[in-house]
Amino acid sequence: MLFNSLTFAVFLLAAFVLYHIVPVRFRWVFLLAASYAFYMNLHAAYGLLLFGATILTYFLALSLEKAPRQAKKRICLLGGVVPLVVILLVFKLGAPVIGRINSFIDAGRLSMQPLTVKILLPAGVSFYFFQSMGYLIDVYKGKIKAERHFGYYALFVSFFPQLLAGPIGRADVLLPQLKKERRFEYNNVTYGLKLMAWGYFKKLVIADVFAATVNKVYDNAYSYVGLVFIIVTVMFAIEIYCDFSGYSDIAIGCAKLFGIELAVNFKSPYLSFSIKEFWSRWHISLSTWFRDYVYIPLGGNRVPKWRRCLNLLLTFLVSGFWHGSSLTYILWGAIHGILQIIETLLYPKIRRGVPVTRRKHWWQLPVTFTMLCFTWIFFRANTIQDAFWIISRLFWDIGRPVNYLKTAVICLDMPYLSMLGMLLSAAVLFLYDMVSLKQDVIELVSRQKGPVRWSVYVLLLVVIALFSQKGIATEFIYFQF
Repeated sequence: MLFNSLTFAVFLLAAFVLYHIVPVRFRWVFLLAASYAFYMNLHAAYGLLLFGATILTYFLALSLEKAPRQAKKRICLLGGVVPLVVILLVFKLGAPVIGRINSFIDAGRLSMQPLTVKILLPAGVSFYFFQSMGYLIDVYKGKIKAERHFGYYALFVSFFPQLLAGPIGRADVLLPQLKKERRFEYNNVTYGLKLMAWGYFKKLVIADVFAATVNKVYDNAYSYVGLVFIIVTVMFAIEIYCDFSGYSDIAIGCAKLFGIELAVNFKSPYLSFSIKEFWSRWHISLSTWFRDYVYIPLGGNRVPKWRRCLNLLLTFLVSGFWHGSSLTYILWGAIHGILQIIETLLYPKIRRGVPVTRRKHWWQLPVTFTMLCFTWIFFRANTIQDAFWIISRLFWDIGRPVNYLKTAVICLDMPYLSMLGMLLSAAVLFLYDMVSLKQDVIELVSRQKGPVRWSVYVLLLVVIALFSQKGIATEFIYFQF
């Protein structure tokens, strides 16, 4: 069930109404049933995988907490983490491995039938597996107590607004909220609806519209050269940001309808002055998960500088591999790791034991954004060969500026009004992110006089209705991870 589908709209309305009708003490039961119905609407078998991960980590956490010796605690921890990691590897590597085996069979003209096993990555599996593993590791470290109530724990793993693509919840923050008796709060509901509307604007009006041009060029890379690659790469940077942060806004706003606060997942990431700052603003729940459960266990910052640099590289390689086994994702992660290593070496946190406040300069914003766009080429390219072709043709014919620009306009093949609409929507996004650095934009609009704020609300809804793709419920990009 996609957030941007009519089915979800009907589901959410029914769930919201029934949730506030059901007696308070039974609301967790209703939310749990609704979450499984939401997930199994995609595929009935998905519910078995979700329930299996829940059962496994629930009982292992209890056993881990009761274990008298550290060795037994480690066995319980590995008993939960290893199976989940192996299952993830099977889903992520299964299809590529089978594809390579079939290519080998064809190339060698072997007397064998090609393998026809289909391995599809279940939607959201990476996110709720990570959430379950994080819970188990926190119990192992003694940060939290193992949850005794199976129903509450099952809801923690499966809560439908965050199930498919996060934000990844932490047990010490989310579980207490799920247990608390919550009643209807008008301000929570209205804020949630406004945040959802903004999320839909980013997804439907920006991400999906930009995607049409990005896909046309990147899926036929060898048919283009020059400036068009720079333009569509910037467009992809905006597309993936609006697609993913749009999902997060919808998820957070949706959770607010039920009185639940999910973690903020994006904080104006493209207004970062460094790659490190970018990762403190981009997909925060996932980047902090890798920090807490990969980088810090490797030694984090508590080791010599060369080890710290190695830890950064390994963490980002894992992050790249998490996105997919293709060399494009691995190289994307490696480049981010290398860039962070360079920043670590150039800008140490302390000098002679005294903390140093790094001064920020305006030019760091475009430089950082340019580096980010360069890495997005590898993320979006279909193959590593496509990525290097695009990079090698970025400045093709730049010696003739007029022709360089004219070729790009012809290749884009877009009406000028469409270009203007894209520029305006990107400008609105930039303005929103700029203002949100200092204050909550939704709260700011809500404090305005009635005619002003209602004009903004109506305009936003009209723009979504008029300029979104009609009749098409496109998947969110991060569902494939």
